[in-house]
Order: sequence, then C-alpha cells, then structure tokens
Amino acid sequence: MRKILLAAIVIVWSGCKFNDDIKRLPIAGNRDVATKVVNGQTVTDTVYQTIPEFKTVNQYGDSIKSVNLDANIYVADFFFTTCPSICPTMHRNMLKVYEEFKDMPDFKIISYTIDPKNDSAAVLKKYADKLGIEGNRWWLLQGKKEEIYKLSQNYLVTFPVEDAKEKFIHDGFFILVDKQKRIRGQYDGTQPDSVQKLINDIKILRAEPEQK
Repeated sequence: MRKILLAAIVIVWSGCKFNDDIKRLPIAGNRDVATKVVNGQTVTDTVYQTIPEFKTVNQYGDSIKSVNLDANIYVADFFFTTCPSICPTMHRNMLKVYEEFKDMPDFKIISYTIDPKNDSAAVLKKYADKLGIEGNRWWLLQGKKEEIYKLSQNYLVTFPVEDAKEKFIHDGFFILVDKQKRIRGQYDGTQPDSVQKLINDIKILRAEPEQK
C-alpha cells in the first residue's frame, strides 16, 4: 500500500554544491539541463521537477489553486474521509506537524481527497472539525478525480487504485514541498519517527536562504 513506483519514476537527488556551510535538504524528482545566454555568456542551469498547476475547493468551499501556495513551504498527502485503514493514523500524526507550525505564516498543509464524489466541501469540513483543525493552515482539498489522480504522480506517490474491499488503495506518504514547488522529502505518515523527521526537515528547509 505504501510503496513508491520506483520502476515508473526516477528520483534524482540534488548534488549541487554551494559556497556556504548551510545545511540543505536534497531535491527529489527528475531534472533537466537548460542552456541560455546571459550577457553574451552561455550559462547552464538545472531545471528541477516541480508540482504543476491545479484547481480544487477546500473544506470551506473556497477555490484553491496552486497559486495560493506561492511563497509557502507545504506538506501534502492523499486520503479519503471514509478510509478504514491508514488515513486516521496519518492524520493523527499530521496533527503533530499542524501544532508545530500552525503559527508559521508561510507554511501550509494540504490533503487531497481521492474520493471527490463523496468527499464534498461539507464532508471535508466535518472531517476537519473532528480533527480539531481550523483556519487556513491546513486545507482539505476536493478536485476532479482524474486530475487529482494524475497529480499524485507529480508528488512521486503511487497512483491511487479503487479496490472492492478497501474502496481505495493509496500511499501513506507526506510530501514536503518548498517555495519553488520542488519536492524536498517523503515521509511515512503512519510512522511517528518518520513524522518527527519531517518536522525536523521543515526547520532545516526554512533556514535555507532560498526559502526566506
């Protein structure tokens, strides 16, 4: 249930060198090399995989697009409100992340439902209330099913699958994304130690000059 599609997606960790001693997290995903001319000189840049644009609605019925995450570090996951297995554990653990960073102005948590037919904005709001989350730090997002499923691949998690027994099968990963919409880490949302590492890594990421 929680395996990554390593055969389908190649994860490339950044090996960039910087002229300072600041600790940085690796950058995950595919990358390309782009060449351009600047002041008559040919310059080669690395272009990293980023999260593409999306359109959704949150638990308050507000339209949420990728632009609403500009200038934010965020953590993403995929779930559905009637999940009988890993989702309750994931979101109990995500509450630790929420409590740690709920007063951080440039931080968000976004949880995409993979069951948009049943998880309306009203249903998502009840789910949020049950979790005890409020305000706009953590958004529960509903979008078109085919678009959300396709988007999951950009987050480097397993494409969700409908199953007669469990209804939906999906990964339990939390994905850390920086202000440039690049993936900086994946964490098993069902494991407290992995979630604690996520919390520690968010602090490391925040200290990077590019994230300030």
